[in-house]
Amino acid sequence: MSQCTSCGACCASFRVDFSVFEHEEGGGSVPAGLASPITDSTCRMRGTDHSPPRCAALYGRIGEKAICGIYEWRPSPCREFEEGSDACQRARQRHGLPALNS
Repeated sequence: MSQCTSCGACCASFRVDFSVFEHEEGGGSVPAGLASPITDSTCRMRGTDHSPPRCAALYGRIGEKAICGIYEWRPSPCREFEEGSDACQRARQRHGLPALNS
């Protein structure tokens, strides 16, 4: 299992906005109960606009055993997030986790 599917730092570091068409109510696969409409064209994962953010779909403990409860149905920003990227390293740093080796 890669760090990317067990770390969870990104899920507790950033706001996650995505197209309404990815939302279950818009014909997509992101479960309706886990996202809220923000505008006519945008939804947001619940919990990601809190301070500190923590996605409502995240289960477990950051850096130890964290898992996305909707991994197969996660929105595009989550699918596009790259393990080891600068954003990943910043998220890990925010949670006191060591940098990933490239």
